[in-house]
Amino acid sequence: MKEKLEAMKAEAIARIESAKDLDALNEIKVAMLGKKGELTAVLKGMKDVPPEERPQVGQMVNEARAAIEEKLEEERTKLARMLRTEKLKRETIDVTLPGRRSLRGHRHPNQTALEDLERVFIGMGYEVVDGPEVEYDRYNFELLNIPANHPAKDEQDTFYITKDILLRTQTSPVQARVMEQGKLPIRMISPGRVFRSDEVDATHSPSFHQLEGLVIDRGITFADLKGTLGQFAREFFGEKTKVKFRPHHFPFTEPSAEVDITCFKCGGKGCRMCKGSGWIEILGCGMVHPHVLEMCGIDPKEYQGFAFGIGLERVTLLKYEIDDMRLLYENDVRFLNQF
Repeated sequence: MKEKLEAMKAEAIARIESAKDLDALNEIKVAMLGKKGELTAVLKGMKDVPPEERPQVGQMVNEARAAIEEKLEEERTKLARMLRTEKLKRETIDVTLPGRRSLRGHRHPNQTALEDLERVFIGMGYEVVDGPEVEYDRYNFELLNIPANHPAKDEQDTFYITKDILLRTQTSPVQARVMEQGKLPIRMISPGRVFRSDEVDATHSPSFHQLEGLVIDRGITFADLKGTLGQFAREFFGEKTKVKFRPHHFPFTEPSAEVDITCFKCGGKGCRMCKGSGWIEILGCGMVHPHVLEMCGIDPKEYQGFAFGIGLERVTLLKYEIDDMRLLYENDVRFLNQF
């Protein structure tokens, strides 16, 4: 028995010394000391050993177990130290190397255009006012002189939540809310997201952005409107930009007009950008309809005003010469990195 245990111990130590990694050591430990290991089998066979020899045999088994466990721990420590040394070599940091630059985001072209618009109008004394995107029919239509049978209220154009609640189709409801408060005079712009039931294409989307302006005061005339939009065009598109007003119709303004600017690409000579006309349509505007003033609690005989609406995506596409509005929302980094 003693010779058998000595041979078993020697074999185990030899296997331990030749182990290449911690997994191999664990396999040796299970093979020798596990529930079905060789030393465990010897202990289970103690019942066949004569009673007077059992203490001596048990002591030899324990000595063999202790020697194997000690050798296992010694080799485990040695291998762990070697692995740690190799890992440190692989992970050595050269502090003289230049640091890695972090990728930084930047403003979306829509946001850049919006900030430019706000800068222009704040410089002229306008206040930026926000309002809810989920709006009452009363503010979105009725107070803006759009009656119940008006085509703009057709469900094909408007996202209705209930009969009286909808997703706003324009930012004009903010103007109605401000006028209803009765704090005059008013000089404000209201940028924000609006919703219309449009098919997605190069120039349309069911969700887009507008910036609408409103001025209410005594003695306001169409000349004030022309001067304001002329100043806006020169600051936003360039000092040489000219504006042209064409008669139009909007329910909430009278008289109403659409505004063209000279093409900032060709200076009015005619090019691909302006389709050879030298002019680009930019926004709609007009004098606030007297009935709108009355419905919002303002006396049209004492106060007058003008309003205008700018499509944010439209001026963004024009300013940065982008052909397709969908590019603004597809999150293509190759496109966005150009801005």
